Amino acid sequence: MRTSKLEQILSVKQTILIVDDDSHILEVLEARLTSADFQVLTATSGTEALEIIKDHPVNLMISDVRMPGMGGMDLFKEVHALYPELPVIFLTAYGTIPDAVSAVKAGAVDYLTKPFSGRDLLSKVNEILKRQTVMEPRKEKEAVPPKEAVPPLDQVLYTGKSPAMQELYDLIERIAPSDVNVLLLGESGVGKERVAHLIHERGPRREHPFVVVDCGSTPTGLLESELFGHVRGAFTHAIRDKKGLIEAADHGTLFLDEIGNISPEMQVRLLRFLEDRKIRRIGDLKEISVDCRVISATNVDLPEEVEAGTFREDLYYRLRVVTLKIPPLRDRKEDIPILAQHFIQSFCESHKLPPIKLPTETVKWLMEYPWPGNVRELKNALEGGVVLCRNGVLHPSDLHLSGLPHAPHRAAAPPPPESDSLSLEDSERHAIIRALQQAGWVQKDAAQLLGISRRAIHYKIKKYGIELSSKRAGGENPPAD
Repeated sequence: MRTSKLEQILSVKQTILIVDDDSHILEVLEARLTSADFQVLTATSGTEALEIIKDHPVNLMISDVRMPGMGGMDLFKEVHALYPELPVIFLTAYGTIPDAVSAVKAGAVDYLTKPFSGRDLLSKVNEILKRQTVMEPRKEKEAVPPKEAVPPLDQVLYTGKSPAMQELYDLIERIAPSDVNVLLLGESGVGKERVAHLIHERGPRREHPFVVVDCGSTPTGLLESELFGHVRGAFTHAIRDKKGLIEAADHGTLFLDEIGNISPEMQVRLLRFLEDRKIRRIGDLKEISVDCRVISATNVDLPEEVEAGTFREDLYYRLRVVTLKIPPLRDRKEDIPILAQHFIQSFCESHKLPPIKLPTETVKWLMEYPWPGNVRELKNALEGGVVLCRNGVLHPSDLHLSGLPHAPHRAAAPPPPESDSLSLEDSERHAIIRALQQAGWVQKDAAQLLGISRRAIHYKIKKYGIELSSKRAGGENPPAD
């Protein structure tokens, strides 16, 4: 019986509670952790786990994310309210489950993606337990005021004050209940993935997976296997069947980030899936039906890519049933104080620092800075400022941006020769040259300033015959991207 097992546990050993509705997973984890000299308690549901944890102190909880009844997130909220310092590791069957990521941001320490190796599990457990002491149950009479939690960034973004974001939120509310494909456009760092997540959370598929595919960073040779999966023996090193991310998104939402970077071959396969909603794993003969919503995002000018022949027109129209443009941070400066306060509070908690004050002069400074890297740059700058500031006050000098710790604006690059031409092509050519000059003729940095991809700027440089050689000081060629 469970009670007798609890009574037999020796307090000298660290105790781990495992929660999973899959009995096979419980057996494997229990065997692995027991062999490493941990005391192990098991529960097949969130309700059972709560009963155990209220009656016995544990050092660590490992929980599945998706379980019938009380899911992992609901269990985490209950446990976190009782034991705010208890470390929790989540198990998830998907590589990028936002539930697990959100839980980590809310207080869980980490998550593992199934399948995982026993070595990775033990390494993570040992690392966490080195910093922990046993958590004693909190008595009901010990009324402890709850700690004010940092709201999720999605919620913070949704309270933006700028007209541009309010208009965007209105569109999100209107399209979220439907299943139409959505194309998100915007510069790098504006929060396209966050917007995609908002659409998912406010739609009918919110209880199912939100699966992210980074088309920009995944090598072309691996992307097909990542998206469609493969069967054992399909190619060298395919030692077992693998479910693709499209299949993993069944009944949920598939988010294709940086869709403008996929190869022509992948464009064909993706178009076929969007037309009939069926996939075939690499090396397999049978087709699998997949019911998922598709949201894609890019900072590339897709109509221009279509015109250049590098992106399929039929795929473009399939993806952009509804198009949402996310404004850059410089066009919604009213939201900067809200975002800044959120990031500062979040970083103070994660770095275990006392609260930091954001004075008026710093807020004004933040609103004057152009933020070419958008929300991502703001977040990174504030994290560095939180760590570097003194006496609990964040000053502009604590924010080190672009190598200019005290100046809110970038040094202006010398402008190219002016032209009297009113041609759009001439204007675009001059804009590219200005960006290259400001970026020291580094193509990837210039692309970021322009809000386009490396491939797009490379195409435009060739299109306009922009000479890159001998542009750097000393006559050196610009560095390769």
